[in-house]
Amino acid sequence: MAQEELVKALDYILNRSNERDIEVIAAAVVRRRRDIAMFGSMPVAPDPGALAKQVAAQLNLEGNIEGLKNSVRDYAIRIVKQVAPELSDAQVQELTGAWISPGARQRAGKELTGSGSGSSVPVDLLASMIDQFLAFSQGRMSEEEDQALRHEMGPWPDKYWKSFPDVVRLLLTDYIKGEIDEKDFNTRIAMALR
Repeated sequence: MAQEELVKALDYILNRSNERDIEVIAAAVVRRRRDIAMFGSMPVAPDPGALAKQVAAQLNLEGNIEGLKNSVRDYAIRIVKQVAPELSDAQVQELTGAWISPGARQRAGKELTGSGSGSSVPVDLLASMIDQFLAFSQGRMSEEEDQALRHEMGPWPDKYWKSFPDVVRLLLTDYIKGEIDEKDFNTRIAMALR
């Protein structure tokens, strides 16, 4: 049955679709690739309510707010130590304390969870990281900027790559390989960051 549906879909795309239809189909393909990257090859994205219950059961929180705060704090500490191992324990505590303060929810900027890395990066920072990574990958970054980043963070391209969500990695790979043009890349990255 799936093969028959595929043949019908391809027939429609190749023989009967107009430019507007192609745009809709392309957006659907991008979304499906993102879903596969984030959730595996499940037929649809998982139910958020079911995932929340599963995570709560795994964490064994059962309404324990203090337990939740400690879990979030420990999680943030692990992320910081993974991304910036050069920081001292005191610096890590200070940084995570600022993130997990009572006013942390009022922090400016949304966050995007990196499926592959398990980390969260504010969207505006992620966009800047993408720009720097592309400039480096395409040979447009000045040697001074590259050296400054390496002095601050060590092998920053590897660290950036590991912190990118899977969907961003896929789009970067496609763009750098020339499989999508700059306009498509910018459109798709904007959708991924939304």
